[in-house]
Amino acid sequence: MIDLSNIITIKNIIIYLIAINLIAFFAMFIDKKKAEKGRWRIKESTLLILALIGGSIGAILGMYIFHHKTQKARFYIGIPIIIVLQILLIIAIFAF
Repeated sequence: MIDLSNIITIKNIIIYLIAINLIAFFAMFIDKKKAEKGRWRIKESTLLILALIGGSIGAILGMYIFHHKTQKARFYIGIPIIIVLQILLIIAIFAF
């Protein structure tokens, strides 16, 4: 049996969250630059999944800093909903 208590630590969670938020932020940047050049794009579902798995802060910062996907309801409504759900999940975890 694998002992997850050595793997799932506060330090590792923080490292993961920093990494996934940086990835989501730069994914928005890369997609914006590719859109400007009319090149291959990152799928919207990929950008949303990055937000869903913990990169929501990086995604929303990337949206507004790079002015990317700010006109799409999936993003200007979806990302804030994901953030609220993640906050509620954190509250629920620490409340019990």
